[in-house]
Amino acid sequence: MVAARQKYAFEPDYAIPPGETLREVMESLGMSQKELAKRTDLTVQSLNRIFKGAQPITYETANRLELATGVPATMWNNLEALYREQLAKIHERERLEADLSWLKEIPTAELVRRGILPQIKDKALLLREILKFYGVSSVDAWQQIWGAPAVAARRSPCFESTPGPASAWIRQGELQTREIDCQPFDRNRFKVALKHIRNLTREPAQVFEPELKRLCAESGVAIALVKEMKKVPWNGATKWLTPHKAMILLCLRRKGEDKFWFSFFHEAGHVLNDSKKDLLINDGSQDDPREKSANDFASEYLIPSKYDDNIRRIRSKPEIVRWADQLGIAPGIVAGRYQFLTKNWNYYKDLIRPLAWTDV
Repeated sequence: MVAARQKYAFEPDYAIPPGETLREVMESLGMSQKELAKRTDLTVQSLNRIFKGAQPITYETANRLELATGVPATMWNNLEALYREQLAKIHERERLEADLSWLKEIPTAELVRRGILPQIKDKALLLREILKFYGVSSVDAWQQIWGAPAVAARRSPCFESTPGPASAWIRQGELQTREIDCQPFDRNRFKVALKHIRNLTREPAQVFEPELKRLCAESGVAIALVKEMKKVPWNGATKWLTPHKAMILLCLRRKGEDKFWFSFFHEAGHVLNDSKKDLLINDGSQDDPREKSANDFASEYLIPSKYDDNIRRIRSKPEIVRWADQLGIAPGIVAGRYQFLTKNWNYYKDLIRPLAWTDV
């Protein structure tokens, strides 16, 4: 991700109406207000309002001023545009300053550390950058989108208690996947891709990551890998960015390859089987039947349940490796299934390869 800009141009907290320049031009020409009114066919009252900035200089008025003063119409138009722009900035700052308390909800320090937000002391400017990050124009607009997200997301206690960090994690995924060029979603092609991806579980991260992203993108699914946020105990999420492009968002919250691959196939189950309208969050809960169904999909896809009794009876590391070879998956995934089935969480954990971030 491109680092955020660190410098900001000086922005005055006042706006000078173009009428001030008009007064100076009149003075240099020795022209009174009444004379200018006659020469431009404008009323004295209209000129008074222009002087104060209460009435805009229209294109027609600019043309009249050019004929009467010799100053090009483009200059009057530019002065008017700059004045209105500065007025809008002043009004925007007033609006932003009224919402500064909302900053407490957003993990600004963490987003600055990640280079997503610039380091700014001016709170109003910082708030503006946060709104830009979320792609909204106001805090009210943020509330409409993130304060009341899709039903599935609302069911997550994390989204209810800490919507700022939760939404920040998802938004990072959205921005990351926006840059991924995907083919239109093809259900059958994605199913074929999943078979190849299952074989990739045996490869190291530097091999499987680019292939995982490529195979999914060719099927219409963009993969986002975003470092976990504090207070967001999620393993993954699924969201349809458009009717033809899905996002699978993953992190490394539990570090091990077995958890990573289970999370990926869990989200793949959502892509294949659930509505395109919902933001689906994998927070480990099975209260939502769709989450249980996605868990079942991932479990069966990685290691069909018909092998569970065999895996329970494993008594050595070589057996883990033999079963992994037979099933065509990483030994760490077999070890993870053994731990889950027997609740012996310390057994064979050295066979589970750890995954770690290398870009942060």
